[in-house]
Amino acid sequence: MTNAVMDALVLHGPNAPFTLASIARPEPVAGQVLVRIKASSVNPLDLKIRSGSAAHAKQPFPAILGMDFAGTIEALGAGECGFAVGDDVYGLAGGVGGLQGSLAQFAAVDASLLAPKPSNLGMREAAALPLVFITAWEGLVDRAQVQARQKVLVLGAGGVGQMAIQIASAFGAEVFAVDTAAKGATIEQLGATAIDRERTTAQEYVGDHTGGLGFDVVYDTVGGAALDTAFNVVRRFGHVVSCLGWSTHSLAPLSFRAATYSGVFTLLPMLTGEGRAHHGDIMREATRLVEAGKVVPFVDPRSFKLNAVADAHREIENRTAAGKIVIEIAD
Repeated sequence: MTNAVMDALVLHGPNAPFTLASIARPEPVAGQVLVRIKASSVNPLDLKIRSGSAAHAKQPFPAILGMDFAGTIEALGAGECGFAVGDDVYGLAGGVGGLQGSLAQFAAVDASLLAPKPSNLGMREAAALPLVFITAWEGLVDRAQVQARQKVLVLGAGGVGQMAIQIASAFGAEVFAVDTAAKGATIEQLGATAIDRERTTAQEYVGDHTGGLGFDVVYDTVGGAALDTAFNVVRRFGHVVSCLGWSTHSLAPLSFRAATYSGVFTLLPMLTGEGRAHHGDIMREATRLVEAGKVVPFVDPRSFKLNAVADAHREIENRTAAGKIVIEIAD
């Protein structure tokens, strides 16, 4: 495989155009597998990396973007990895921290980050799950230890919010989600009670749904003012989680409730190498829940190929995507 090449989409600098190039195909080293990538989903973070405004992702240029993917194992590195050639897998495994991303025909990735693809999903649907599912799971399960019969409030019903609703519901919690009226049907379809943020105040929905006590777990997926709201709507001894807690906030409302706050930074295992196997474990939980019919990805029905990634990014910039946009990687 030494002289093998592959097609990849290379970004040479911030806001530079994507360049389709033929480059050397990577070879897996010990602990890695070579994956033939079939699909790669686009996350808002990809747009920030592309513009050079995501210093926390530590992705140097020239770069191959793409974090989420699904594909088939083509070759194995040295040592035992738990997979075999021909296995269909998915995961969050590149595109940050100097790791090659998934906008390429092949990638050599750390096998510990991967899990078997759900048997009831195609490659497109599977590629839409990893980042949003891991982010939701780390907050609800790892940090807040969500339980049956708890009242869980999700602030924001985008990709992470939709996963949080489904995971909390799968654990038997009673789930509520705050977003615009336009997201109401989606929220209800996922099994949560929709709260229109433009017509209902925080005080009103705390009164209506918790008798004024507050929610056991609040997952903020929006950041900024939404995290301040979370601190004010959690119940005494409750737990607030945020995947966008990057601003300055007053802790007084949280402290006076003797509540707990946890931050989620999903990229950490890829950036540091620490905790990668846990990401693989979380993806196995995703497979279990998907195959049980308890988690469903929302995927934009349109087909985008490697040469149309810039168009896909524009759809996300313009907020015209109907679900997660997925890039199909041709053989």
